[in-house]
Amino acid sequence: MAFLEDGDHLFVIDLTYITALENVDPLIEPHMAFIERNYDTGRFLASGAKVPRTGGVIIARGQSLQDIQTLIRDDPFHSAGIADYTITEFRPGNIAAALK
Repeated sequence: MAFLEDGDHLFVIDLTYITALENVDPLIEPHMAFIERNYDTGRFLASGAKVPRTGGVIIARGQSLQDIQTLIRDDPFHSAGIADYTITEFRPGNIAAALK
């Protein structure tokens, strides 16, 4: 797969807010800076808010679950303790032609 480098795995990072949105909103800008930094390095492939707005989802690539857990510690949502994270590793069996 062209979008994965040797040793890379794919991960779904599912964030769920554990506080009211008025506590989340002040951290949106630093959170988005974290997101952009990881797009710039090629770690994140897709991301966005859940509908309804109860958190977000990130598709990431990394070497291991521990690698992704370490990465998430830099998210301002994580350091402020306003979101829970569920990380699921997956091995794509099929991919869109555009990603090959």
